[in-house]
Amino acid sequence: MKHKRMGLVLLLACVTVLGACGNSKFKADYSLEIPDFEHVNQRGETVSLESLKGKPWIGMYIFTNCVSICPPMSLNMAQVQEKLQKKGVEDYNIVAFSVDPDVDTPEVLANYISKYNVPDDSKWNLLTGYSQKYIEQFAVKNTKILVKNDPNSDQVIHGNQFFLVDKEGTIVKMYNGFAENIEDVPIDTIASDIETYIDENL
Repeated sequence: MKHKRMGLVLLLACVTVLGACGNSKFKADYSLEIPDFEHVNQRGETVSLESLKGKPWIGMYIFTNCVSICPPMSLNMAQVQEKLQKKGVEDYNIVAFSVDPDVDTPEVLANYISKYNVPDDSKWNLLTGYSQKYIEQFAVKNTKILVKNDPNSDQVIHGNQFFLVDKEGTIVKMYNGFAENIEDVPIDTIASDIETYIDENL
């Protein structure tokens, strides 16, 4: 009987250890698959969903003539990258889809990002080379984020979300990318989530 009890204790201990090892700290909140795309970035390079696979990336929607949320969103994303750099995290990309592609040529986008003193611009891909209608439909259908041209101005209405895409091309997290109070933008959480995802999946 004593041996049986000891065996049961050891078995439970092993199950507990294995269970703990299987517990992932990263928990996905979404499962939105991004469809294939192929666009051009601010360096004139072709960027596709396939070329981004293998590493997580964090996406957003911006445009260079934006007079409202785009500048602070870009600054907030730069701060996320600063946090990642301090953590020594390297295996990620940042993708910003222009919602004003007729204006935002690669050259215009390159000039835009140069103003933000980002820690490592090689990880930034500001995408263009498609139609306004395309990006409106792409955003709403695939990322559940509103993008809509304002017919009464040169501005484009769009959501303020940052979205984390896993190495397979699926959105797994969404965050507030802009808020009146900077403390409401979870910069530390975003950086920690990316770090945890990389540690557990790459």
